[in-house]
Amino acid sequence: MNIHHLELFYFVAKFEGITAAVRKMPYGIQQPAVSGQILQLEEKLGVKLFNRRPFALTPAGEELYDSIYPFFSRLGDLEEKIRGEEGRHLRLAATGSALRNHLPDVLESLKKEDPQIKFSLREVPPSDLHSQVISQQADVAIGVVGGKISEGLKSEVLLKIPCVLWVPARSRVESWEDFLVEDPYAKRGLIGKSPLIGLPPDEVLQQLFQREFDRMKISWPVSMEVNSTDVVRDFVRRGFGVGVGISIPGVRSPKGVKPLPIGSFPPLVIGAMYQGRPKGVVLDFLRIAKKHSKGLA
Repeated sequence: MNIHHLELFYFVAKFEGITAAVRKMPYGIQQPAVSGQILQLEEKLGVKLFNRRPFALTPAGEELYDSIYPFFSRLGDLEEKIRGEEGRHLRLAATGSALRNHLPDVLESLKKEDPQIKFSLREVPPSDLHSQVISQQADVAIGVVGGKISEGLKSEVLLKIPCVLWVPARSRVESWEDFLVEDPYAKRGLIGKSPLIGLPPDEVLQQLFQREFDRMKISWPVSMEVNSTDVVRDFVRRGFGVGVGISIPGVRSPKGVKPLPIGSFPPLVIGAMYQGRPKGVVLDFLRIAKKHSKGLA
């Protein structure tokens, strides 16, 4: 088999399509060239490796990808390994909130311990955290730990953040339960009497709120759906309603809003996710991150 054809197939399988692979390859190559060489590889093997639309690996394609993945996935780090620098290079993926609020302090402490350390940071949405580690694009990922974790990953809890209901700072309401009234159409049910500003239903925080609302027999659908907790607070500040959120330890409430604690809700759990046996720089990072989190708690 042609090693270059195998490399092209690796990128196509990794990025789930020829078009996406061409955009993300570390060297320039045209899409027709990739298509032609993949066809040559399939003809050589006598099998179809993937379906084009929608993209999906065939059983033969999955077997081939699993076989070549360990080799091609590590080529990017080979130069640093040879120079002996890979061990002091921390590749980190995290949600925007983690990067903005706490990681700068942790990384600054790590830099003081080891001035020669090298960082690669990437902000990713919560849904991409697992894949960043599994694909070895990151040594460790920081974000919400909840539900089922991907096979092969390990996690360590760093911080538990309490849930709150954001209200305008001028509001005289002292408890979040003051926004609930009995539902006249349901036995022993409650409804929210103020517009609720929330997140998309696939966001972990929104799912946590909805799960607790269901458990407490509260009907309070989101009337304004936005894509971040920052936007939630901005709309609350402008008087459009009340919003779902968390009160991050060590971070002051934004001007114009205040949090109402929801003690009955479970906290949002923030953790570190990694794969296999972590290298020394990851262990150093985890040690400092835990110390930082303990101080906040």
